[in-house]
Amino acid sequence: MSILSIILQVLLGLGFLMFGFMKFGSKQMVEDFKNYGYPGWFRVFTGLVEVISAVLVIAGIWNETLAAWGGLFILATMIGAIFTHIKINDAVKNMMMPIILLILGLIVLLINFGSLL
Repeated sequence: MSILSIILQVLLGLGFLMFGFMKFGSKQMVEDFKNYGYPGWFRVFTGLVEVISAVLVIAGIWNETLAAWGGLFILATMIGAIFTHIKINDAVKNMMMPIILLILGLIVLLINFGSLL
């Protein structure tokens, strides 16, 4: 396990715990998902996926397979986020956080990918 992966996993894990729990009831998230044209259940589902991703990358500090799965979940979630921003014709500056998180998730996936084989 590389120190780079551990640092990224901690950062992603803490961030995705925060982002995920915010989706369960934050007024801002409720409004954002309405603006995106998504139903409330999808906001909650997205929050659950983000919390699961966080748990996987944090647990992945001790188990590379879990880190790889967490990185994959983050990658998929951020692809969805980027497509959502494109769908609503959002400014590129509003896509930067999902793009950065996608890259960090991809790095964690690639560092730990061998454990999936």
